[in-house]
Formats: sequence, structure tokens, C-alpha cells
Amino acid sequence: MPVQIRESPFAGTWYPGRKDSLLAELNRMLAAPGKEDMPGTMVAVISPHAGYIYSGPVAAYGYKQLEGKSYETVILVGPSHQAYFQGCAVYDQGAWRTPLGDVEVDSNLAAEIIRQDPSDIHANPQAHQEEHSLEIQLPFLQRQLTGFKIVPIMMFEQDHDSCKRLGEAIARAVKGKKVLLVASSDLSHYHPDKQAKILDNQVVSSVEALDAKRLEGSLKSGSCEACGGGPIMAVMIAAKALGGDKVKILRYATSGDITGDRTQVVGYLSAGIWMTKGEAKADPKTPDQERLTEAERKDLLRIARTTIEKKLKGEALPKWTPLTPLLGEKRGAFVTLREHGELRGCIGYIEALKPLYLAVSDMAQAAAFDDPRFTPLTKAEWPKVDIEISVLSPLRKVASYEEVVAGKHGVVIEMMGRSGVFLPQVATEEGWDRDTFLEYLCLHKAGLPRDAYKSKQASLSVFTADVFSEK
Repeated sequence: MPVQIRESPFAGTWYPGRKDSLLAELNRMLAAPGKEDMPGTMVAVISPHAGYIYSGPVAAYGYKQLEGKSYETVILVGPSHQAYFQGCAVYDQGAWRTPLGDVEVDSNLAAEIIRQDPSDIHANPQAHQEEHSLEIQLPFLQRQLTGFKIVPIMMFEQDHDSCKRLGEAIARAVKGKKVLLVASSDLSHYHPDKQAKILDNQVVSSVEALDAKRLEGSLKSGSCEACGGGPIMAVMIAAKALGGDKVKILRYATSGDITGDRTQVVGYLSAGIWMTKGEAKADPKTPDQERLTEAERKDLLRIARTTIEKKLKGEALPKWTPLTPLLGEKRGAFVTLREHGELRGCIGYIEALKPLYLAVSDMAQAAAFDDPRFTPLTKAEWPKVDIEISVLSPLRKVASYEEVVAGKHGVVIEMMGRSGVFLPQVATEEGWDRDTFLEYLCLHKAGLPRDAYKSKQASLSVFTADVFSEK
């Protein structure tokens, strides 16, 4: 089938329309900024979206930081200036074209983001046809990165609840992937330069504090303006859930700084969000090459689904055989069931007690019929249930809770004869930082005091998980 191509409506007007002149303009703008000496991984960029003559020199400060970096996918979140729609509009297929070539849409990741919250996030390529806020970012990305795909997302409703839902959906969907988040927004519009800078300082300070709620309050009160305030909030929420903990304001300016006309200006901000904690402490027991192949994942999902179907029908289980030697190794595993996105059962082996393929079969049955929090699964519910499997690395004891990285590590705590466990994805799904993650683990899973994880008597072990699902 022919690939759906979104042709550029803005090449030649908002930015140069010929490849050679566009590259020359990008190179000129990218020559001015310096590269920040920041530790860790850059997870997000906040960038303006006016014509390059106005906002391009500011945007260049953010994109300069991508030199020498690589990402599988860039998720672009911007406001809608033209189309009206409910929720969030995802461009979920095909490719986007600029004078620098075509960039493929990551249709699998787009579908996964939609799956996280289908009542609010929808496939809607048509909404993107006349919108500039995301396209204006693409030539910078094409200049600085290679081999990446994109997921373009537009927001119409920009209240904090919508931003939280989108940010959390993105964070859940991208777990285990190397992605960059881009929030597209200009700031105040058409105020005198002095007043614009007062208004814009409220946005800048909220971004610097990585505080989406504070930004929403400032926008609601009218103490600041940002046409993409919602995308900034959504990206901050997602970045924070993915471990982003350090913000650097890279450049702020107004159109008056460029044109010299300070009577009515537009504000522009470039900022980056980095994940700085835990980067030097890669888990030596979970190298990339131990991750399951797509065929192995599909086979484990087949085993889990067949196990539950056979039990619902009262039939004997088949005699399983491992597809590969890795599936025959003893590994810890959890099986999670969700009905319309809501938890319906979750049970697993933390320790490597059985071969992986048998552990998945056992835990699928236990999650469906033996989770004490739920009644046994029924035949009527079964068609509405999705299966998620988490294959665990070996447990590794840590000397201090400060070694725990929220969103990366699952944690087992043992103290005073009590114990509790959280899978790594819990922190991402709930939007928790490390301390909140550990506090909930102590209180709600282990029945311990909130701050028990800080005690010298507490034993903490971490693990990582290869998490995959049917959709």
C-alpha cells in the first residue's frame, strides 16, 4: 500500500523551501549556541514555533544539545491553532515531508500511546494538515538526528487533567524505549517588550522548577501566556515520570530582540530537561542483549492467553515447550491483567523459581483466578481483558535507597518480618518520584512506616523488567 505522506504547507514561507537554503539557514542558527556540559540523558526539549526568522535562533539553543545523540523516536506535542477536536489528536501513520526528506511516523508507538487512554487520545491525522506548531520543529530534528521516527500529537484542551492524562500515557507507552519529547510553544503575544518579559518570567520559573501544576495556576490567573502551555505541562509530566530531574533554561528572547520593534512582541523559550540521577549505575545483570526478542514475547503472551482460556473452559493445559533456550531459563515473572485499562489481576514470582515459560503459565492462571483483591475472572469478562508480562532481572541488593531510580527499578523491601514489592512501571504509571514510590511501597505493600526505606534495618533489593503486552 502507498505510504500516507503529509506534505509541508509551510516550506517556503515559515522556513526556506529548498533543501540547500534550508540547510544553510539551520547551520547558521546552530553555529551560535554552545553545547551545555550537562550530566545524564536529555529527555525533553521545550521549543518555540514561529517562523525561523523570529524564533529559529532561540529554538537552535535546544536543538544544539542533540549533537552526537541518537533516539529511536521523537514525540512532538504541540497546540492546535486551526483544528477543533476533543482530547488529543495523534498522527498515527505514514510520514511527514520537508525539503530535507521524509520522516516516518512510529505507528506502533502511536498506537501504544492511544491504547493507554483511548477515551482522550485519538488517531486524527486530518487535524494536523494545516498546523505549523509541530512541523516547524522537524527540520531542526532532521539536521541534528538520524534514523529517528516521530509521533506527532496535538492538544486542543489544555487543562491540567488533560495534560496529566497525556503525559502519563506517554510515559507508560515509552517505557524501555529511547525517546525524546518535544513541547512546542510560544509565550506571550503582542504586548510591549517590558510587559511581555514580566509575563514570560512566570512560565520560565515554572519550567525551571519542573512544576506543571504551578504553570497551570499561572496560566489560569492570567499572570502568564503560552499558546502551548498544555503541551509544556504534558511533556514536563511525562519527562518527570521518566526520570527527568534537571531543567536548564537555554535561551529566552522576544521577537523584539530580533526585529528591534519592541511595541508588540512574542516571547520565545528554549529549555531542556535531563535525567541526571542513576545514569552512572547501569545494572550489570540486565544487559541489552538479554532482552527478549519479539518472537519470544509473542510466545509468552500466547502461553499466558492459552492458559487462561483452557482454565475457563475446564480443559487440560497443553504440554508447553520453550521456544528458545532463554525461555527455558529460570526467571522471575509477573502477569498483569487489565480490563478496559483498569487492573484486573497481577501476581508473579520475584525469585527465579521456574523456567520462564512455565512461570508465565503459572502466573497467568494465578492473576486470573487467585488474586485475593479480585473475584475469579469470568468467561464474560475474558474478551475485554489485555495481558501484560514483566520478565524480571535477578534481584540485586543496594546499600542505600538513593541507588533506586524511579521508573527503571522495581524494589523489594524487607524489614521486621514484613515485605513488599513494586514493579518498575508502577512509578511511571503513577507519576511518582523515587521517594513517593518508596513511601507507597512501605505503607501500602509492606505495612511499614512511610519512611521505613531510610532505616538501616531495611533491606532493599532492586530489579529491572522487560515489560510487554498484547497491544
